[in-house]
Amino acid sequence: MNFFEQTGVMALGSRLRQLSDRITRDSAETYQMQGLEFEPRWFPVFFVLSREAEMPVSLVAENIGQSHASVSQIARQMRKNGLVVLQKSEKDGRQTVLSLTRKGKDLIPAMEELYQHVQNGVVDLLRETEHDIWQAINDLERALDHRDLVSRVRQYKQSYEAGQVEVRDYVPADKQAFRDINVQWIERYFAMEEADYKALDHPDSYIIEPGGHILMAFYKGKAVGACALIKMVDGGFELAKMGVLPEAQGKRVGWALGQAAVVKAREMGAHRLYLESNTSLTPALNLYYKLGFKRIIGPPSPYARSDIQMEMEL
Repeated sequence: MNFFEQTGVMALGSRLRQLSDRITRDSAETYQMQGLEFEPRWFPVFFVLSREAEMPVSLVAENIGQSHASVSQIARQMRKNGLVVLQKSEKDGRQTVLSLTRKGKDLIPAMEELYQHVQNGVVDLLRETEHDIWQAINDLERALDHRDLVSRVRQYKQSYEAGQVEVRDYVPADKQAFRDINVQWIERYFAMEEADYKALDHPDSYIIEPGGHILMAFYKGKAVGACALIKMVDGGFELAKMGVLPEAQGKRVGWALGQAAVVKAREMGAHRLYLESNTSLTPALNLYYKLGFKRIIGPPSPYARSDIQMEMEL
């Protein structure tokens, strides 16, 4: 098994580039064989211009499936070699129009002869393969148009990372981590308040002993997230002190914590979940809405930073 077979998709770009380089080298030799001083990368532009008297750079780019910048660069190289003329369009001064020079037009007969030889060589080459390479390329491009490779890799990366997240019940040894996780986000956006110190400095007496619960999230064994269920006088719970370390954001830690909190609240007999937040925390609010919370008008909050209240019926 060679390097490319072992590394699979990670080497896909390298493998295709290696194949492209090999074909480009062979193409360069075919031009030399025909007695032509011609670069393989010029061919798409030359071919289009050999069929049209003149054409704007933008339209050439559209025809050959390359960027405007790439075509402009190729055109400048061809102009340097005396093959094309670049001039402003008479109809639209913002457009640059390309056309073949006399030297460029003189190459057409020899290029037309070479086209046939290359066509025969390609047919012979593909005859030895087991696949329709043109159809395979079309299928690959169609699939990439539907959904690019980055999106596909991101999906699998997120699925893998979500699988590495473990949510479990708080134990006394988690006290410092619970505090640190919450302090970092509170101080990043706001300022610590009296109620924060009560909950974070004394989680056992302030949250757990009155009938509440704390959940901790771990990513690859490290505490990266936390949330608390604080018992309310009406039998419901307040979802509070929910935070995720910056290094773990994007790994669906918050979603795992939120789901676990809902399940735990139901197990503890709660009829509703309540929370307070701030409208500037857009990612957090999106998570709450996704979990099923709805905005309500509730009693005054002990937190100065709170400007939105939400509730979920269980």
